[in-house]
Amino acid sequence: MTRERILVVDDEANARTALAELLKEEGYAVETAADGFKALAKFEEHHPALILTDLKMPGMDGVELLQKARGLDPDVEVVVMTAFGAVDTAVAAMRAGASDYLTKPLNLDELVLVLERSLERWRLRRETTELRGRLAERYSFSNIIGSSPEMQQLFKVIAQVAPSRASVLLSGESGTGKELVAAAIHQNSPRASGPFVRVHSAALAESLLESELFGHERGSFTGADKRREGRFERANGGTLFLDEIGEIPPATQVKLLRVLQEREFERVGGDQTVRTDVRVIAATNRDLLDEVAKGNFREDLYYRLNVINLKLPALRERRSDIPALATYFLNKYAKENDKAVTHVTDAALARLTRYPWPGNVRELENIMERAVVMAEGDVIGTEHLPQEVIPDERELGLRIPGATLAEIERYAILETLSAVGGSTSKAAQTLGISPRKIQYKLHEYGSAPKSGTPILDDESISGD
Repeated sequence: MTRERILVVDDEANARTALAELLKEEGYAVETAADGFKALAKFEEHHPALILTDLKMPGMDGVELLQKARGLDPDVEVVVMTAFGAVDTAVAAMRAGASDYLTKPLNLDELVLVLERSLERWRLRRETTELRGRLAERYSFSNIIGSSPEMQQLFKVIAQVAPSRASVLLSGESGTGKELVAAAIHQNSPRASGPFVRVHSAALAESLLESELFGHERGSFTGADKRREGRFERANGGTLFLDEIGEIPPATQVKLLRVLQEREFERVGGDQTVRTDVRVIAATNRDLLDEVAKGNFREDLYYRLNVINLKLPALRERRSDIPALATYFLNKYAKENDKAVTHVTDAALARLTRYPWPGNVRELENIMERAVVMAEGDVIGTEHLPQEVIPDERELGLRIPGATLAEIERYAILETLSAVGGSTSKAAQTLGISPRKIQYKLHEYGSAPKSGTPILDDESISGD
Protein backbone atom coordinates (compact mmCIF):
# COMPACT_ATOMS: atom_id res chain seq x y z
CA MET A 1 0.00 0.00 0.00
CA THR A 2 1.40 3.43 -0.97
CA ARG A 3 2.12 5.61 2.02
CA GLU A 4 2.00 9.42 2.33
CA ARG A 5 3.38 11.65 -0.41
CA ILE A 6 6.81 13.25 0.12
CA LEU A 7 8.31 16.11 -1.89
CA VAL A 8 12.12 15.89 -2.17
CA VAL A 9 13.85 19.20 -2.94
CA ASP A 10 17.58 19.31 -3.74
CA ASP A 11 19.55 21.22 -6.38
CA GLU A 12 21.94 18.26 -6.78
CA ALA A 13 20.34 15.98 -9.36
CA ASN A 14 22.13 12.77 -8.30
CA ALA A 15 21.26 13.24 -4.62
CA ARG A 16 17.65 14.08 -5.49
CA THR A 17 17.24 11.01 -7.72
CA ALA A 18 18.87 8.68 -5.20
CA LEU A 19 16.67 9.94 -2.37
CA ALA A 20 13.54 9.55 -4.47
CA GLU A 21 14.41 5.95 -5.34
CA LEU A 22 15.15 5.06 -1.71
CA LEU A 23 11.88 6.52 -0.50
CA LYS A 24 9.88 4.80 -3.24
CA GLU A 25 11.40 1.49 -2.13
CA GLU A 26 10.12 2.30 1.38
CA GLY A 27 6.61 2.60 -0.07
CA TYR A 28 6.22 6.39 -0.20
CA ALA A 29 4.77 8.33 -3.11
CA VAL A 30 7.54 10.75 -4.11
CA GLU A 31 7.72 13.99 -6.09
CA THR A 32 10.97 15.87 -6.73
CA ALA A 33 11.99 19.46 -7.43
CA ALA A 34 15.36 21.04 -8.24
CA ASP A 35 14.77 24.33 -6.40
CA GLY A 36 12.39 26.15 -4.07
CA PHE A 37 10.32 27.78 -6.81
CA LYS A 38 9.67 24.50 -8.62
CA ALA A 39 8.98 22.90 -5.23
CA LEU A 40 6.17 25.38 -4.52
CA ALA A 41 4.56 24.57 -7.85
CA LYS A 42 4.77 20.83 -7.11
CA PHE A 43 3.48 21.48 -3.61
CA GLU A 44 0.34 23.24 -4.83
CA GLU A 45 -0.26 20.49 -7.40
CA HIS A 46 0.31 17.39 -5.26
CA HIS A 47 -0.25 18.56 -1.64
CA PRO A 48 2.41 16.35 -0.04
CA ALA A 49 2.33 15.53 3.67
CA LEU A 50 6.06 16.21 4.03
CA ILE A 51 8.78 18.22 2.33
CA LEU A 52 12.35 16.90 2.57
CA THR A 53 14.52 19.80 1.47
CA ASP A 54 18.16 20.79 1.32
CA LEU A 55 18.89 23.95 3.29
CA LYS A 56 21.42 25.55 0.95
CA MET A 57 19.96 26.09 -2.51
CA PRO A 58 20.30 28.94 -5.02
CA GLY A 59 17.41 31.38 -5.35
CA MET A 60 15.20 30.20 -2.52
CA ASP A 61 16.79 28.36 0.40
CA GLY A 62 15.15 25.69 2.54
CA VAL A 63 14.01 28.10 5.27
CA GLU A 64 12.22 30.38 2.80
CA LEU A 65 10.61 27.35 1.16
CA LEU A 66 9.49 26.15 4.59
CA GLN A 67 7.84 29.50 5.37
CA LYS A 68 6.06 29.74 2.01
CA ALA A 69 4.86 26.12 2.14
CA ARG A 70 3.54 26.60 5.67
CA GLY A 71 1.68 29.67 4.43
CA LEU A 72 -0.12 27.43 1.95
CA ASP A 73 -0.64 24.52 4.37
CA PRO A 74 0.13 25.05 8.08
CA ASP A 75 0.01 21.28 8.68
CA VAL A 76 2.75 20.25 6.25
CA GLU A 77 5.83 18.70 7.85
CA VAL A 78 9.22 20.02 6.71
CA VAL A 79 12.49 18.14 7.32
CA VAL A 80 15.69 19.95 6.31
CA MET A 81 19.01 18.46 5.20
CA THR A 82 22.32 20.16 5.87
CA ALA A 83 26.00 19.37 5.47
CA PHE A 84 27.83 17.84 8.42
CA GLY A 85 29.32 20.62 10.51
CA ALA A 86 26.56 23.11 9.63
CA VAL A 87 24.19 22.04 12.38
CA ASP A 88 23.80 25.65 13.54
CA THR A 89 21.92 26.45 10.32
CA ALA A 90 19.70 23.42 10.86
CA VAL A 91 18.91 24.60 14.39
CA ALA A 92 17.96 27.99 12.95
CA ALA A 93 15.63 26.17 10.56
CA MET A 94 14.07 24.32 13.49
CA ARG A 95 13.42 27.65 15.17
CA ALA A 96 11.76 28.79 11.96
CA GLY A 97 9.39 25.83 12.15
CA ALA A 98 11.14 22.84 10.61
CA SER A 99 9.96 19.51 12.03
CA ASP A 100 13.44 17.96 12.17
CA TYR A 101 16.80 17.94 10.43
CA LEU A 102 19.28 15.45 8.94
CA THR A 103 22.99 15.82 8.29
CA LYS A 104 24.61 14.73 5.03
CA PRO A 105 25.68 12.13 4.12
CA LEU A 106 22.34 10.65 5.10
CA ASN A 107 21.98 7.44 7.08
CA LEU A 108 19.06 5.42 5.67
CA ASP A 109 17.83 4.12 9.03
CA GLU A 110 17.94 7.60 10.54
CA LEU A 111 16.22 9.03 7.47
CA VAL A 112 13.31 6.58 7.69
CA LEU A 113 12.97 7.11 11.46
CA VAL A 114 12.91 10.92 11.17
CA LEU A 115 10.42 10.84 8.30
CA GLU A 116 8.09 8.43 10.11
CA ARG A 117 8.26 10.55 13.26
CA SER A 118 7.34 13.68 11.31
CA LEU A 119 4.62 11.91 9.33
CA GLU A 120 3.08 10.59 12.55
CA ARG A 121 2.70 14.19 13.70
CA TRP A 122 1.08 15.03 10.35
CA ARG A 123 -1.32 12.06 10.70
CA LEU A 124 -2.17 13.15 14.22
CA ARG A 125 -3.05 16.69 13.16
CA ARG A 126 -5.10 15.44 10.20
CA GLU A 127 -6.99 12.89 12.29
CA THR A 128 -7.59 15.39 15.11
CA THR A 129 -9.00 17.86 12.59
CA GLU A 130 -11.21 15.13 11.13
CA LEU A 131 -12.32 14.12 14.62
CA ARG A 132 -13.29 17.68 15.45
CA GLY A 133 -15.22 17.89 12.20
CA ARG A 134 -17.05 14.65 12.90
CA LEU A 135 -17.88 15.73 16.42
CA ALA A 136 -19.24 19.04 15.18
CA GLU A 137 -21.22 17.35 12.40
CA ARG A 138 -22.44 14.28 14.21
CA TYR A 139 -23.21 15.62 17.65
CA SER A 140 -25.52 18.58 17.41
CA PHE A 141 -26.17 18.51 21.14
CA SER A 142 -23.81 21.13 22.51
CA ASN A 143 -20.69 19.79 24.25
CA ILE A 144 -22.05 16.25 24.58
CA ILE A 145 -19.47 13.79 23.24
CA GLY A 146 -20.19 10.13 22.61
CA SER A 147 -20.22 7.56 19.84
CA SER A 148 -21.04 4.58 22.06
CA PRO A 149 -24.40 2.82 21.54
CA GLU A 150 -25.58 4.13 24.92
CA MET A 151 -24.94 7.75 23.94
CA GLN A 152 -26.31 7.34 20.43
CA GLN A 153 -29.56 6.06 21.94
CA LEU A 154 -29.57 9.01 24.34
CA PHE A 155 -29.10 11.47 21.46
CA LYS A 156 -31.99 9.82 19.62
CA VAL A 157 -34.31 10.20 22.61
CA ILE A 158 -33.24 13.83 23.17
CA ALA A 159 -34.15 14.59 19.55
CA GLN A 160 -37.56 12.95 20.06
CA VAL A 161 -38.49 14.67 23.33
CA ALA A 162 -36.98 18.12 22.71
CA PRO A 163 -39.84 19.46 20.52
CA SER A 164 -42.49 18.55 23.12
CA ARG A 165 -43.39 20.46 26.27
CA ALA A 166 -43.41 17.36 28.49
CA SER A 167 -41.52 17.41 31.78
CA VAL A 168 -38.29 15.42 31.75
CA LEU A 169 -36.57 13.66 34.66
CA LEU A 170 -32.84 13.05 34.19
CA SER A 171 -31.34 10.41 36.43
CA GLY A 172 -27.82 9.11 36.80
CA GLU A 173 -24.71 9.41 38.89
CA SER A 174 -23.09 12.75 39.68
CA GLY A 175 -20.83 13.98 36.92
CA THR A 176 -22.58 12.23 34.03
CA GLY A 177 -23.60 15.49 32.33
CA LYS A 178 -27.23 15.96 33.31
CA GLU A 179 -27.05 19.75 33.00
CA LEU A 180 -25.56 19.45 29.50
CA VAL A 181 -28.41 17.17 28.47
CA ALA A 182 -30.98 19.58 29.92
CA ALA A 183 -29.40 22.43 27.98
CA ALA A 184 -29.37 20.32 24.81
CA ILE A 185 -33.10 19.57 25.17
CA HIS A 186 -33.78 23.28 25.60
CA GLN A 187 -31.57 24.28 22.65
CA ASN A 188 -33.32 21.80 20.36
CA SER A 189 -36.83 22.77 21.44
CA PRO A 190 -39.26 25.49 20.25
CA ARG A 191 -38.28 27.32 23.46
CA ALA A 192 -34.65 27.73 22.38
CA SER A 193 -35.05 31.50 21.98
CA GLY A 194 -36.39 31.74 25.55
CA PRO A 195 -34.37 31.64 28.79
CA PHE A 196 -32.69 28.53 30.19
CA VAL A 197 -32.69 29.01 33.96
CA ARG A 198 -30.85 26.71 36.39
CA VAL A 199 -31.60 26.01 40.05
CA HIS A 200 -29.15 23.87 42.02
CA SER A 201 -31.45 22.80 44.83
CA ALA A 202 -28.77 21.22 47.03
CA ALA A 203 -26.76 24.47 47.06
CA LEU A 204 -29.56 26.52 48.64
CA ALA A 205 -30.69 26.53 52.25
CA GLU A 206 -34.32 25.51 52.78
CA SER A 207 -35.20 29.04 53.88
CA LEU A 208 -33.88 30.48 50.60
CA LEU A 209 -35.01 27.84 48.12
CA GLU A 210 -38.69 28.85 48.08
CA SER A 211 -37.77 32.48 47.49
CA GLU A 212 -35.37 31.49 44.72
CA LEU A 213 -38.05 29.45 42.97
CA PHE A 214 -41.11 31.66 43.42
CA GLY A 215 -39.72 35.08 44.32
CA HIS A 216 -40.84 37.24 47.26
CA GLU A 217 -42.62 40.47 48.07
CA ARG A 218 -41.02 43.37 49.87
CA GLY A 219 -41.05 42.89 53.64
CA SER A 220 -41.91 39.18 53.45
CA PHE A 221 -38.89 38.35 55.62
CA THR A 222 -35.88 40.06 57.15
CA GLY A 223 -33.73 41.53 54.40
CA ALA A 224 -36.49 41.49 51.77
CA ASP A 225 -36.27 45.21 51.03
CA LYS A 226 -37.86 44.95 47.58
CA ARG A 227 -39.91 42.64 45.40
CA ARG A 228 -37.84 39.95 43.70
CA GLU A 229 -38.79 37.70 40.82
CA GLY A 230 -38.12 33.98 41.28
CA ARG A 231 -36.67 31.52 38.82
CA PHE A 232 -40.12 30.45 37.58
CA GLU A 233 -40.87 34.00 36.50
CA ARG A 234 -37.45 34.46 34.91
CA ALA A 235 -37.86 31.19 32.99
CA ASN A 236 -41.24 32.22 31.53
CA GLY A 237 -41.35 31.16 27.88
CA GLY A 238 -38.31 28.97 28.34
CA THR A 239 -36.98 26.07 30.40
CA LEU A 240 -36.31 25.68 34.13
CA PHE A 241 -33.70 23.13 35.08
CA LEU A 242 -34.13 21.85 38.65
CA ASP A 243 -30.92 20.06 39.59
CA GLU A 244 -30.85 17.67 42.56
CA ILE A 245 -34.63 17.66 42.77
CA GLY A 246 -34.48 15.01 45.49
CA GLU A 247 -33.08 17.62 47.90
CA ILE A 248 -36.20 19.81 47.82
CA PRO A 249 -37.98 19.82 51.23
CA PRO A 250 -41.60 18.58 51.56
CA ALA A 251 -43.18 22.02 51.97
CA THR A 252 -41.59 23.28 48.77
CA GLN A 253 -42.56 20.07 46.98
CA VAL A 254 -46.23 20.94 47.52
CA LYS A 255 -45.83 24.35 45.87
CA LEU A 256 -43.78 22.89 43.06
CA LEU A 257 -46.50 20.35 42.34
CA ARG A 258 -49.06 23.13 42.06
CA VAL A 259 -46.94 25.03 39.52
CA LEU A 260 -46.56 21.91 37.40
CA GLN A 261 -50.29 21.18 37.52
CA GLU A 262 -51.79 24.66 37.28
CA ARG A 263 -48.89 26.77 35.95
CA GLU A 264 -49.41 29.40 38.62
CA PHE A 265 -48.05 30.37 42.04
CA GLU A 266 -47.75 33.20 44.54
CA ARG A 267 -44.54 34.88 45.59
CA VAL A 268 -43.39 34.41 49.18
CA GLY A 269 -45.31 36.91 51.30
CA GLY A 270 -47.72 37.78 48.49
CA ASP A 271 -51.29 36.98 47.49
CA GLN A 272 -51.16 37.91 43.82
CA THR A 273 -51.28 34.86 41.55
CA VAL A 274 -48.53 34.77 38.96
CA ARG A 275 -48.98 32.66 35.84
CA THR A 276 -46.00 31.16 34.04
CA ASP A 277 -45.31 29.13 30.91
CA VAL A 278 -42.29 27.03 31.81
CA ARG A 279 -41.03 23.64 30.77
CA VAL A 280 -39.45 21.85 33.73
CA ILE A 281 -36.48 19.52 33.42
CA ALA A 282 -35.43 17.96 36.71
CA ALA A 283 -32.34 15.93 37.58
CA THR A 284 -31.34 13.66 40.42
CA ASN A 285 -28.62 11.20 41.38
CA ARG A 286 -30.97 9.56 43.89
CA ASP A 287 -33.45 6.75 43.39
CA LEU A 288 -36.61 8.85 43.66
CA LEU A 289 -38.91 5.84 43.80
CA ASP A 290 -36.96 4.69 46.83
CA GLU A 291 -37.31 8.20 48.30
CA VAL A 292 -41.06 7.99 47.65
CA ALA A 293 -41.20 4.65 49.49
CA LYS A 294 -39.35 6.21 52.43
CA GLY A 295 -41.76 9.15 52.54
CA ASN A 296 -39.10 11.70 51.60
CA PHE A 297 -40.54 12.59 48.19
CA ARG A 298 -44.14 13.07 47.12
CA GLU A 299 -45.43 10.35 44.85
CA ASP A 300 -47.70 12.70 42.88
CA LEU A 301 -44.79 15.08 42.28
CA TYR A 302 -42.59 12.20 41.15
CA TYR A 303 -45.09 11.12 38.48
CA ARG A 304 -45.65 14.73 37.41
CA LEU A 305 -41.90 15.17 36.86
CA ASN A 306 -41.33 11.70 35.42
CA VAL A 307 -43.29 12.10 32.18
CA ILE A 308 -40.08 11.39 30.24
CA ASN A 309 -37.30 9.59 32.09
CA LEU A 310 -33.76 9.68 30.72
CA LYS A 311 -31.08 7.71 32.52
CA LEU A 312 -27.57 8.90 31.73
CA PRO A 313 -24.97 6.12 31.58
CA ALA A 314 -21.96 6.23 33.87
CA LEU A 315 -18.65 6.74 32.12
CA ARG A 316 -17.49 3.20 32.99
CA GLU A 317 -20.54 1.94 31.04
CA ARG A 318 -19.37 3.68 27.85
CA ARG A 319 -15.60 3.27 27.95
CA SER A 320 -15.25 3.56 24.17
CA ASP A 321 -16.11 7.27 24.54
CA ILE A 322 -13.19 7.96 26.90
CA PRO A 323 -10.53 8.67 24.21
CA ALA A 324 -12.81 11.12 22.38
CA LEU A 325 -13.72 12.84 25.66
CA ALA A 326 -10.07 12.99 26.69
CA THR A 327 -9.18 14.56 23.32
CA TYR A 328 -12.02 17.06 23.64
CA PHE A 329 -10.91 18.17 27.11
CA LEU A 330 -7.26 18.22 26.05
CA ASN A 331 -8.05 20.60 23.19
CA LYS A 332 -10.28 22.73 25.41
CA TYR A 333 -7.74 23.22 28.20
CA ALA A 334 -4.73 23.48 25.91
CA LYS A 335 -6.47 26.44 24.28
CA GLU A 336 -7.54 27.97 27.59
CA ASN A 337 -4.03 27.66 29.05
CA ASP A 338 -2.19 28.53 25.83
CA LYS A 339 -0.36 25.20 25.89
CA ALA A 340 0.98 23.31 22.87
CA VAL A 341 -0.30 19.94 24.12
CA THR A 342 -1.64 17.97 21.18
CA HIS A 343 -2.28 14.36 22.17
CA VAL A 344 -2.35 11.55 24.72
CA THR A 345 -0.10 8.48 24.47
CA ASP A 346 -1.51 5.01 23.93
CA ALA A 347 -0.33 3.99 27.40
CA ALA A 348 -2.11 6.92 29.05
CA LEU A 349 -5.29 6.22 27.03
CA ALA A 350 -5.14 2.60 28.15
CA ARG A 351 -4.94 3.69 31.79
CA LEU A 352 -7.78 6.17 31.36
CA THR A 353 -9.93 3.52 29.71
CA ARG A 354 -9.37 0.94 32.47
CA TYR A 355 -10.05 3.34 35.36
CA PRO A 356 -13.60 2.95 36.85
CA TRP A 357 -14.36 6.71 36.98
CA PRO A 358 -16.40 7.11 40.16
CA GLY A 359 -16.66 10.84 39.37
CA ASN A 360 -17.67 10.17 35.76
CA VAL A 361 -17.13 12.76 33.00
CA ARG A 362 -16.56 15.55 35.50
CA GLU A 363 -13.65 13.62 37.02
CA LEU A 364 -12.16 12.93 33.58
CA GLU A 365 -12.41 16.62 32.74
CA ASN A 366 -10.62 17.60 35.95
CA ILE A 367 -7.86 15.05 35.35
CA MET A 368 -7.33 16.19 31.76
CA GLU A 369 -7.20 19.84 32.83
CA ARG A 370 -4.55 18.99 35.43
CA ALA A 371 -2.59 16.91 32.92
CA VAL A 372 -2.57 19.74 30.37
CA VAL A 373 -1.36 22.22 32.97
CA MET A 374 1.39 19.86 34.20
CA ALA A 375 2.58 18.74 30.76
CA GLU A 376 5.89 20.29 29.72
CA GLY A 377 5.87 19.14 26.11
CA ASP A 378 3.21 18.40 23.51
CA VAL A 379 2.17 15.02 24.89
CA ILE A 380 0.29 13.71 27.92
CA GLY A 381 1.70 10.42 29.21
CA THR A 382 1.06 8.20 32.20
CA GLU A 383 3.39 10.36 34.28
CA HIS A 384 0.87 13.21 34.05
CA LEU A 385 -1.99 11.13 35.44
CA PRO A 386 -2.84 10.96 39.16
CA GLN A 387 -1.87 7.83 41.05
CA GLU A 388 -5.41 6.53 41.41
CA VAL A 389 -5.69 6.21 37.63
CA ILE A 390 -2.62 3.95 37.48
CA PRO A 391 -3.46 0.59 39.15
CA ASP A 392 -0.89 -1.90 40.25
CA GLU A 393 -0.75 -5.34 38.64
CA ARG A 394 -2.82 -6.97 41.36
CA GLU A 395 -5.80 -4.81 40.41
CA LEU A 396 -5.84 -6.02 36.82
CA GLY A 397 -7.59 -9.27 37.71
CA LEU A 398 -5.24 -11.51 35.69
CA ARG A 399 -4.93 -15.03 37.08
CA ILE A 400 -3.03 -17.92 35.47
CA PRO A 401 -4.54 -20.46 35.32
CA GLY A 402 -7.97 -18.85 35.17
CA ALA A 403 -7.49 -16.20 32.46
CA THR A 404 -8.44 -16.64 28.82
CA LEU A 405 -5.89 -16.27 26.03
CA ALA A 406 -7.60 -13.03 25.00
CA GLU A 407 -7.22 -11.66 28.55
CA ILE A 408 -3.54 -12.66 28.63
CA GLU A 409 -2.95 -11.04 25.25
CA ARG A 410 -4.67 -7.84 26.40
CA TYR A 411 -2.61 -7.76 29.58
CA ALA A 412 0.63 -8.32 27.64
CA ILE A 413 -0.08 -5.55 25.14
CA LEU A 414 -1.21 -2.93 27.66
CA GLU A 415 1.55 -3.63 30.16
CA THR A 416 4.23 -3.66 27.46
CA LEU A 417 2.93 -0.34 26.16
CA SER A 418 3.15 1.07 29.66
CA ALA A 419 6.69 -0.27 30.11
CA VAL A 420 7.97 1.34 26.91
CA GLY A 421 6.30 4.69 27.55
CA GLY A 422 3.41 4.19 25.14
CA SER A 423 5.46 3.59 21.97
CA THR A 424 3.54 1.23 19.70
CA SER A 425 6.65 0.55 17.62
CA LYS A 426 8.74 -0.41 20.67
CA ALA A 427 5.91 -2.51 22.09
CA ALA A 428 5.51 -4.28 18.75
CA GLN A 429 9.23 -5.01 18.62
CA THR A 430 9.17 -6.37 22.17
CA LEU A 431 6.12 -8.57 21.55
CA GLY A 432 7.17 -9.67 18.06
CA ILE A 433 4.02 -8.37 16.36
CA SER A 434 3.25 -5.46 14.04
CA PRO A 435 2.40 -1.92 15.29
CA ARG A 436 -0.81 -2.14 13.29
CA LYS A 437 -1.92 -5.18 15.26
CA ILE A 438 -1.36 -3.27 18.51
CA GLN A 439 -3.37 -0.34 17.16
CA TYR A 440 -6.16 -2.69 16.08
CA LYS A 441 -6.21 -4.34 19.50
CA LEU A 442 -6.37 -0.97 21.27
CA HIS A 443 -9.43 -0.11 19.21
CA GLU A 444 -10.91 -3.47 20.17
CA TYR A 445 -10.19 -2.89 23.89
CA GLY A 446 -11.78 0.54 23.83
CA SER A 447 -8.42 2.30 24.34
CA ALA A 448 -9.27 4.33 21.27
CA PRO A 449 -12.64 5.02 19.65
CA LYS A 450 -13.81 2.76 16.88
CA SER A 451 -13.19 5.35 14.20
CA GLY A 452 -11.21 8.48 13.81
CA THR A 453 -9.32 9.15 17.00
CA PRO A 454 -5.57 9.02 16.34
CA ILE A 455 -3.45 6.13 17.60
CA LEU A 456 -0.31 7.70 18.95
CA ASP A 457 3.29 6.64 19.40
CA ASP A 458 5.48 8.32 22.02
CA GLU A 459 8.64 7.49 20.13
CA SER A 460 7.39 9.16 17.00
CA ILE A 461 6.39 12.28 18.89
CA SER A 462 9.10 12.89 21.44
CA GLY A 463 12.11 11.98 19.38
CA ASP A 464 13.66 10.18 22.36
